[in-house]
Amino acid sequence: MTIALTNTLPRIRAELVVLDERFARIAGDEYVECLYDGGRWLEGPAYSPAWRCLIFSDIPNDRMLRWDEVSGHVSVFREPSGYVNGNTIDRTGRLISCSQGDRQVVRTEYDGSRTVLASHLGSSRLNSPNDVVEHSDGSIWFTDPPYGITSNYEGHAAEQELDGCHVYRIAPDGVLTVVADDFTRPNGLAFTLDEQQLYVVDTPEKHIRRFDVDGEKLIGGEVFAPCEAGMFDGIRVDSAGRVWAATHEGVHCFDPDGTLIGKLLLPNVVSNLTFGGPKGNRLFITATTSVWSWLTTAQGAQLGFADRLS
Repeated sequence: MTIALTNTLPRIRAELVVLDERFARIAGDEYVECLYDGGRWLEGPAYSPAWRCLIFSDIPNDRMLRWDEVSGHVSVFREPSGYVNGNTIDRTGRLISCSQGDRQVVRTEYDGSRTVLASHLGSSRLNSPNDVVEHSDGSIWFTDPPYGITSNYEGHAAEQELDGCHVYRIAPDGVLTVVADDFTRPNGLAFTLDEQQLYVVDTPEKHIRRFDVDGEKLIGGEVFAPCEAGMFDGIRVDSAGRVWAATHEGVHCFDPDGTLIGKLLLPNVVSNLTFGGPKGNRLFITATTSVWSWLTTAQGAQLGFADRLS
């Protein structure tokens, strides 16, 4: 089913805030485009070069949507979706999703069937998987705050069975392990270019932490950057190692040294973002009810198959 576009702001001027000359070197369109404006709370954008589309989640409406790059049409990809939140495309082109409602991490296979990758730690159900990334060794890393079980708005109200909200790793053989257990509510995550470090958002604490990756473990976890506009949500890393973060006022861009170098301001609270397009230089942004797009000279990296374009 194709959904009629309800765009009220098809194009607005790109409001950039340059805080450092390093951000001034990033060029792009003078405007950002509104690709869709009919959601309730949009999340989890993932670009598929094979399908030439953007998959994203409309969590409270319990559906996943698909924006077609060729036609510009938006259609229902899956409904119900299990209140899916974050998504990523793995290195073989399969979709990996965090199902808040089902309290699982699932993979959509080539034939459309779904494989559950993680649902329990021991005998206890996961809280509600939130965001996910893939490592080049084939392992899947995800965060597990309780947003999908605190009410019926983004999932199903239920008791938390685990002793906290953790960051997890699913090994290629399917073994699930806790890699960080000192978070309030972990959210977005992204590997550095060399995959030697992992950035993880702790939303209520209003900061991004950076860990060293030691094989199957995380070490350290110092604060990489604080949020000066509400709270952080999803994050991504570009081909220069810069960190792009979703905030309440738009997208913030950090140099690898932790300096906030610039902002892209938007009219809605931003939840998540990803790079895509044929050259990996189109920034797709989910923001409350809308999906925005900004064509830029920055190029995405370290986001699995979809964004390892060069």
